[in-house]
Amino acid sequence: MTSPLHHGLGRRKTAVAKVLLTEEKDSRTINDIPFEQYLSTEVLQNTALRALKLASQDSEYGLKIKVSGSGKNAQAEAISLGIARALIGIDEGFRKQLKQAGLLSRDSRTKERKKPGLKGARRAPQFSKR
Repeated sequence: MTSPLHHGLGRRKTAVAKVLLTEEKDSRTINDIPFEQYLSTEVLQNTALRALKLASQDSEYGLKIKVSGSGKNAQAEAISLGIARALIGIDEGFRKQLKQAGLLSRDSRTKERKKPGLKGARRAPQFSKR
């Protein structure tokens, strides 16, 4: 049984990531799938682990992550925010460097809703004179 040290919640677009930092250093899973298998590209893995690497804690903690919604890129960014918030829960000393790197701010950009009478969020139907 993994004993959680601290947890963090990260969101991006419609992706929600619940991150648990554990004491098992070699255990990293996302939705009960190995980390490297779920985030298959190195770019996505680096995006997700950016906060751990910046705080020089990438070999100190294990990760147990539940993520849902959106695509893999948004999920990786949500995981990064969740990890950053969990690290601050463990030690407030990480706040300054994580804040300077922009890892503590939630990227709130989402898709704008479609309005009635329009083709998309803003695109109006083509005007026809005759």
